[in-house]
Order: sequence, then structure tokens, then C-alpha cells
Amino acid sequence: MKEDCKKIMEHTEKGKTVSQSLVETVHLVHPSDMNAVGRLYGGTLMSWIDDVAVLVAKRHSEMNVTTASVDNLRFLRSAGIEDTVVLIGRATHVGNTSMEIKVETYVEHMSSERELVNRAFLTLVGLDENNKPARLPRLILETEEDRLEWERAQQRRDIRKKQKDDGFHFYS
Repeated sequence: MKEDCKKIMEHTEKGKTVSQSLVETVHLVHPSDMNAVGRLYGGTLMSWIDDVAVLVAKRHSEMNVTTASVDNLRFLRSAGIEDTVVLIGRATHVGNTSMEIKVETYVEHMSSERELVNRAFLTLVGLDENNKPARLPRLILETEEDRLEWERAQQRRDIRKKQKDDGFHFYS
């Protein structure tokens, strides 16, 4: 038992930087990814976003994770056939058992210029071997951007907590 506690303490105290768990994926939009009006299915993009968030969370936590919520999923523009879609995910906040992951989606043009398509914030929970919430390694903030993201994430976390306290939810 003491050995298990020691492993947990070493795991959570070592921490990881934002850059250590950063994930970037690239997709080429195919005809099978398109809806009837010639745009990338929103559900396909949502699946790619969740995949990126899970990868970031697994890299950070070194354990299995589950998606608890998706906040602020906004479609700013569409992606079309043969567009190159780039998703970049990063940890923005880590608590005891949950973490916020920011995923930004871009269409990348032939010039390598990127145009923001979507920004989403997901909350994921680390799981132990019994699929119970587990203590996470801390997030080490290295840059001013990391610190600003942490502060914004804390504000979103406070809003989610207030909404929960006020009974704002979609389930009974």
C-alpha cells in the first residue's frame, strides 16, 4: 500500500509543461467527410477535436482519461473538400482530477497561412486502473501565454462551477 501511495505522489509532483503534452494533427478533408451542402460535417470535426483533447490529456497524465464536458464549441467558418485541417491541442488548466484542454482548428492554405475555423474547450478526467478519478500531475507554466491561458481557464472553471451551483444543467 505504501508503495502505491509513493508512486502516486511521485507521479503528481513531477508535473509536465504545456509544451510536453501539446498535440498537432493534420487531416485532409475527403468527400466522405462532407455534408449535403459541401462542408465538413460538424460531427466529424467534433470527433477530431475530442481525439486531440484525449491525446493531450493522456500525454499530460500518463493515464486513461474520459471527456467530461465540451464548452464553447463555436464554428467560425467552414472547411471544404480537399482543405487541409490542422488541430492544435494544449492543456490550459489542471486541477486535482480534471483538466481543461483547448483545441483550435485551422484551415491551412497552400501558402501555409492558417485561418481559424473553430475553438473548443474540453474538460477531461484522469482515470485510475479502476476507472475512478485519479490525481493528475501538476501543469508547469513556462511562458506568459501559458499563464494567461491558465487564468482564462480558471475563469471558465469558475463560471462552470457557478452554473452548476445555480442548477444550470441539461440532465435530470
